[in-house]
Order: sequence, then C-alpha cells, then structure tokens
Amino acid sequence: MLKKINIQTNDHDEMVEITDEVQQFVSRQKVLNGAVIIYCPHTTAGITINENADPDVKRDMLRRFDEVYPWEHSLDRHLEGNTAAHLKASTVGASQHIIIEEGKLVLGTWQGIYFCEFDGPRQRICYFKIIA
Repeated sequence: MLKKINIQTNDHDEMVEITDEVQQFVSRQKVLNGAVIIYCPHTTAGITINENADPDVKRDMLRRFDEVYPWEHSLDRHLEGNTAAHLKASTVGASQHIIIEEGKLVLGTWQGIYFCEFDGPRQRICYFKIIA
C-alpha cells in the first residue's frame, strides 16, 4: 500500500520529524518484516535520518547547510533564486529505506526520520511504501 501524507512547513528551513507517522503506518499495515520507503517528490526538500533527542542537532544541521550553501550567491543563475534549496535537497536525498522487524522500525536509540524543508514555508507531500 502507498500512503501519502501532507506536511505543512512553517519556516524557510525546517526539519519535521515524521517517525511516529511512519511507525503508525507500518503498524496499521500489520507487516511484521520487510522495509518501508519514505519518499519526497520535491526538488527543494528531502528525507533524512538523524538524532531526535537533542533539538540542537537540527538547528546545527540547518545552520551548517546555510554555511555550505548560502541562499544568495553572485554566480547562481536559477531564475527562481532557490539554488541553495536544490543543493541542500540533493545533499540530503529524496528517500530513505528503513527495515521493519517484528512490526517495528529498526532505528537506533537516538534516530528519527525527518522531512527536510529547504524552501518554505510550503504545503508538501511525502509518500510511504512498504516492501514486505
């Protein structure tokens, strides 16, 4: 089954944790073993897995992305002016695969799944697909 979720982002750059939504989807499908794919169909947003215990990690990551990919660069030619968002999204990637074992996501103790917004705020979508 394919699940589509809507995500309203509120900031220009933002990491929205979606771990619970993914686990709820897996639980409702009653799949004990397999994998789930989390996919972002946007060119200025992405999906990552990282620490979910300390909110400073998200802040630090977004700050460092801005340092590496500044929003304004004199040589950027993209007419929309969001080249940095495209670079950040390509760095993070459009999808993640997570193992399902005994109906649970196999994640590390401090890991969470994040939808990463790099050109917001926007109304976004994300897809989940289980491979049993």
